[in-house]
Amino acid sequence: MMGTLATVLAGKKIATPESRYWAEVEGDIENVNNVLKITRIRVKYHLQVAEDRKQDVQESFAAYLVRCPAAQSVIGCIDIRDELALENLPA
Repeated sequence: MMGTLATVLAGKKIATPESRYWAEVEGDIENVNNVLKITRIRVKYHLQVAEDRKQDVQESFAAYLVRCPAAQSVIGCIDIRDELALENLPA
């Protein structure tokens, strides 16, 4: 998922080096009919970006999930929640 979002951002010429782009990921594993199953994944993306590029980032974030092979493979089986925290680039 993180790679797909980075690819969409790259298409808008928004760089995603490790120092400016990272994610916090959590998941829930539950016993479903005596089978351990991943039921939820929560991803919080962090991106440092220039103020004038934030709209482009928001548009990319709104559109990336339907293009993500991993997400599309499990949607319907695993509840995916994603959010984006934008921060200003350090001066």
